[in-house]
Amino acid sequence: MAVLHTQNIGTWALAQRPMRLLRTLGAFLLALTLAFGGAYAQTPANASPQNVRASIDIETNRPAPGDVVTVAIVMDPKTGWHDYWVNPGDAGTPLELEWQLPNGVTAGTVRAPVPETLIVSGFMNHIYKAKHAFLVDVKIPKDAQAGQSLNVKVDARWSACSDLVCVPEAATLSVPVTVGSGTISNADRARFDQWRSALPVPLDRSARYQIDGKRIEIAIPYPRSAKAERVWFFAQTEKLFRYAAPQSARRVGDWLVVSGEVKEGFEGQIDGLLRFNDAQGLEVRAMPGAVPSGGAAVSVLGEGAPADQEQPPLGFGWILAFSVLGGLLLNLMPCVFPILGLKALSLAKMGGDEGEARRDAVAYTVGIIVSCLILGGIMLALRAAGEEVGWAFQLQDPAVVLILLLLMVAVTANLAGLFEVGGIGAGEKLTRQGGLSGSFWTGVLAAVVATPCTGPFMAAAMGAALLLPTGLALLIFAGLGFGLALPFLAIAFIPALRKRMPRPGLWMVRFRQWMALPMALTSLALLWLTYQLVGFTGLMIGGAAALIILVALFALGRKQKDGAPYTWVVMALFAIAIAAALIIGTVTIQPAGTASKAGSIAFNEARLNALRAEGKPVFLYFTADWCVTCKVNEQAAIDRTETTDAFRKSGMTVMVGDYTRRDPDITRYLAKYGRSGVPLYLYFPPNGEAQILPQILTVDDLTALTK
Repeated sequence: MAVLHTQNIGTWALAQRPMRLLRTLGAFLLALTLAFGGAYAQTPANASPQNVRASIDIETNRPAPGDVVTVAIVMDPKTGWHDYWVNPGDAGTPLELEWQLPNGVTAGTVRAPVPETLIVSGFMNHIYKAKHAFLVDVKIPKDAQAGQSLNVKVDARWSACSDLVCVPEAATLSVPVTVGSGTISNADRARFDQWRSALPVPLDRSARYQIDGKRIEIAIPYPRSAKAERVWFFAQTEKLFRYAAPQSARRVGDWLVVSGEVKEGFEGQIDGLLRFNDAQGLEVRAMPGAVPSGGAAVSVLGEGAPADQEQPPLGFGWILAFSVLGGLLLNLMPCVFPILGLKALSLAKMGGDEGEARRDAVAYTVGIIVSCLILGGIMLALRAAGEEVGWAFQLQDPAVVLILLLLMVAVTANLAGLFEVGGIGAGEKLTRQGGLSGSFWTGVLAAVVATPCTGPFMAAAMGAALLLPTGLALLIFAGLGFGLALPFLAIAFIPALRKRMPRPGLWMVRFRQWMALPMALTSLALLWLTYQLVGFTGLMIGGAAALIILVALFALGRKQKDGAPYTWVVMALFAIAIAAALIIGTVTIQPAGTASKAGSIAFNEARLNALRAEGKPVFLYFTADWCVTCKVNEQAAIDRTETTDAFRKSGMTVMVGDYTRRDPDITRYLAKYGRSGVPLYLYFPPNGEAQILPQILTVDDLTALTK
């Protein structure tokens, strides 16, 4: 079999690696770093249905020897979804084809139909929203024998995107071919003529362009008698144009001049596509040359056509600001409180030492940002590999939760004084110089335990990060970490704030011991989450591992008092963590159940749509056992008697989406509202559109829905 690569498919290699290898490697790395910086996910049991369905068609399945037969890769996006042109623009990936053809059979280049424009968060995308076909000519060898069977097969990969999220999709497509007479039926000819009519027509003359600064004008030969409106130039030559910059057009005699913007000046040939009128297109090849001046203005694509160009109110700058503000507000969330206590100790210890305070704050900030980048990078990589994952995805894997449990048990024991490790706790090392390592790892720990929370402003930023190019998405995660560290940076770099910190003293010992209490409660919560994910087996494994660690740390702590090196403590932690993670990794995880709380129903999008069609009010919320913010809202507002009574009297249907375990349906639904994690609270009034409720709820907020 001959293999022909139509596009570079190296970026899809991750999707072919076994997820079990990722789990094993992830567990080992997590144990080595005490779970500070890694996470992984499991492969879902069933593949998700395609959002852009692909199929293959051939103009005749009985081509004659030496014939060139046209093959169509037909793409059919669902409503609200799209795929991409050969140059996708600022985001997305085009269709990539890897042909598997019999010896002697060859495939030509891909011919793409005329695309549309779509702007999301300030980024231009060149897309298709309606059913369309990419055409490829396949050459049959002249020495093929009549009656010979030839299987035309191709592995196709593409990005399927909505306005909020992108997911990679793939399919292996094949069509049987038997060498014959080459006859094409009228129906087949008509079908393929329709696909061909959507292709751009090659321009018979060369165009000219001229660059002035960053502004480019392209003069395209175009008869003055021909109609021209809704013009747009799509550059096929990549990385030269600013795709999202506005374009303008004018007519000068037998020329149509399109003006746009380039990133910087250049010379040489430009290949592109001129779209005009009703999705007609010309293939354009332009060389440097004189461009005529003057002329009458022509409308460009997007003027009076909001369906083609949807410009949201916020650009990347606002999204980045939201990520910083969301990280800042995470400091107020209950899941971060124990770590704030640890950091308060180190700041108080420094007193008025300005240099040490600043170095400490920077190390703490670096630890947080590095952790957020690692977690964000892994999440983006898994999504690129086809995984439906969101923010805090690592807490849906029992091995990760178990490692975090053992880490929290170790931190609790350290704060309680059972043993001392300078890189974790606030013991004798806090009184010594060179505590930057401890500050760094405290920052890492803060980022890890903050992941179950999704605060105000953060949700929109995390949702946008899933759509942006990788570099910009990582900036969003870095902004989140910077916001989380911002209060301590302010204290370190603003003397007036630092002077308000209490002086070092004996109170630090007491405070440290009191901080063991919230850490112990966090450990119990993680043990309970292990039970929720794996059942009684997970509870036994987690409880036994935690007990062994406590006993080992107590014994090793006594040896430390005799001068034994604390490296034995770390080695013991590694050994126990690795063993426990490997054991729990072998436990078979049952599919997530559909159980819901009394008086509510489990999330089902079809059921939700049916309730809305009946005109019934619905309160829908997404929660998870590992989401501390979710549980606080449930206890403080959702599960209160006043709320349940008001809902019952008004006929409100309460629907609950449990995201404790990975659920691709919930992941996709969250993405519709720009979210990558929980909580999300939605109210559907009778015969009305969804209302997004605040992420911090009160009883008054919920009872007001019934009035």
